[in-house]
Amino acid sequence: MDAPQSDSTQPQDLDATAWFAAHVQPHAAMLRAWLRARFGGRLDIDDLVQESFVRTLQAHREGTLRVAKPFLFATARNLALDRLRRQEVSRTEALGEIEALDVLDESEGVSETVARNQELELLTQAIQSLPDRCRRIFTLRKLYGLSQREIAARLGISESTVENQITIGIEKCTDYFAVHGDGRSLS
Repeated sequence: MDAPQSDSTQPQDLDATAWFAAHVQPHAAMLRAWLRARFGGRLDIDDLVQESFVRTLQAHREGTLRVAKPFLFATARNLALDRLRRQEVSRTEALGEIEALDVLDESEGVSETVARNQELELLTQAIQSLPDRCRRIFTLRKLYGLSQREIAARLGISESTVENQITIGIEKCTDYFAVHGDGRSLS
């Protein structure tokens, strides 16, 4: 006796596969190139593409998707920005862990290393004290080296807003150093 074929998801899966092949897969190469151009080697592009595919297919199955391409690219962008934010947070947390290391180094330059670590900790605290938007813009400019134009495009704001936020960030960090450090500036 043959096994019954009562699996009602098979036709839906075939429909989803055909839809995916027609509406999503043709954009794969363009999506990869776009992600590489925007995020370079900072993220795993293949992983972002696959996660974007899964979320696009999921939205199609839920019936909430009208047009695949804009949804696919917006999903990939949001995933990439979210992963960059998480990397930034984990890097900041890793900087805080440096202080927790109890390592005795008696080589030459220990005092310089300690001073650099203290300065790095102070800089981390100064940056963390900035308002969210200011901190994000300041970090993208000063740590990642993005231009004002790239930051404005990435965050969907004007270049003058980026410039103003960077100025505010420098002023607030300089003030932080004046209060908590030895008065050096960031310029």
